[in-house]
Amino acid sequence: MQAGTPAGAEKSPAHQEEGGHKDNEHHGEEKGSEHKDAAEHGEGEHHDAEPSSEEGKIALNPEQIATAGIEVKTAGPMILNSSVQLPGEIRFNEDRTAHVVPQVAGIVESVSAKLGQKVRKGQVLAVINSSAVSEQRSEMLNAEQRLALARTAYQREKQLWEQKISAEQDYLQAQAALREAEVAVRNAQQKLRAIGATASSGGLNRYEIRAPFDGVVVEKHLGLGEAVKEDANAFLISDLSSVWAEIIVSPKDMQFVRTGEKVTVRATAFDASASGKISYVGSLIGEQSRTAKAHVILPNPDDSWRPGLFVNVEVVSDEAQVPVAVSAEALQTVEEKSVIFVRVPGGFAAQQVVTGRSNGKFVEIRSGLNAGDEYAATGSFAIKAELGKGSAEHSH
Repeated sequence: MQAGTPAGAEKSPAHQEEGGHKDNEHHGEEKGSEHKDAAEHGEGEHHDAEPSSEEGKIALNPEQIATAGIEVKTAGPMILNSSVQLPGEIRFNEDRTAHVVPQVAGIVESVSAKLGQKVRKGQVLAVINSSAVSEQRSEMLNAEQRLALARTAYQREKQLWEQKISAEQDYLQAQAALREAEVAVRNAQQKLRAIGATASSGGLNRYEIRAPFDGVVVEKHLGLGEAVKEDANAFLISDLSSVWAEIIVSPKDMQFVRTGEKVTVRATAFDASASGKISYVGSLIGEQSRTAKAHVILPNPDDSWRPGLFVNVEVVSDEAQVPVAVSAEALQTVEEKSVIFVRVPGGFAAQQVVTGRSNGKFVEIRSGLNAGDEYAATGSFAIKAELGKGSAEHSH
C-alpha cells in the first residue's frame, strides 16, 4: 500500500486539471508537461538514492553483526569428500537367516520355541511324530542286529578256520557277510542323518526340529496337533548380531556405489548412525523400479538396527584438495544466483560464486571468491533480508 500511495498522490492533481480544462489541445500540452515533471522528479529521486548505498552492498556496524548472530570466517583450501545420500532399509542378513523345514511329514507333538525367542545352535524347536522316521529307525535297528549276528558268525568261522576245523571258503563267506552288514548299517545311519534325525531319541517315530545356528525365532508357522509336510516352512531363524542395510541405487548414482566404498548409515526415525563398507552391488536394474540394490553389513550388538527400519545411507566417494571452500550455511540464492556475502569495510557485499563439490557441511567455490577472503559463515540469511529491504527502498 505504501508503494501505491505516492503514485496516487501524483495522479490526483492531473485528474483535477483534466476536469478543469475542456480544450483537448490545451489538455494535451498539460499532460505533456506532467510527463516532463514526472521524468524530472524521477531523475531527482534516482540522484538522491545513489550516494546512500552501492548495488549489492549492505551496511552493518559491529553491533548489528553481533545482534544478527553473523559469524565471519576466512575462505581457504580444504580436503573435501564427495558424498551422495541414498535411501535404504534395514533387512535380515540373508547369509545368516534360514527357513527351517521339518524334512519329514508328520503330526506336531510339541512346540517349545516361541516367537522372538533367542535360541542356540542345536536347540530343539519342536517335536513331530513321523511314520517315515519310524521306518528309517526300524531299518537301522534291523541292520544293527544283522551286523551283530554277522560279527559273531565271522568270529566263530575265523577260529574254526585257524584251528583247521572248517574250510577257508566258510571263513571268507562269513567275512563278506560281515562287510555287507557294516555297509547296511552305514547306509541306514546316513539316511537318518540326512533328515536330521538321531538314532534314538525317546521313540521310533519322534523327530526333533533343531535350530541350525544361534539366532532369533523371527517367524513360527507350527501349531500343536497340526499335520505338516516335509517341506513346510516351520520357522524362520535369523542371527541378528549383524544386519544388512539395503540401498536402493538409481542409475545416475551407480558411479558412486562400488564394493568396498565407505558409507555412513543413519536412522530416519531416531538419532543413530553407524559406519560400514558396501559389501555387494547388484548388477541388475529392476524392470519395474529401474533401480539396483546394494547392501552394507552392519554389526548389531544391541539389536538397535531392527529389520524394516528406514535409513539414509551416505556414500563417501573420492577425496580431493580444493583451493577455496566455504561453510554450506554461507550460500544464499539471490535472483536465482548463488551468492556469498563478503566482508567489506562498513558491512558486507553480495558476491556471485560458482560452486563445486560438497560434503554437506562445506562447499567448494570454483570462482567468485579467493582464499583469504572473509565471508559471513553463519547468519547470512539476515544479510540477505537486509539486502531485500535495501532493494525495496531503492525501487521506491
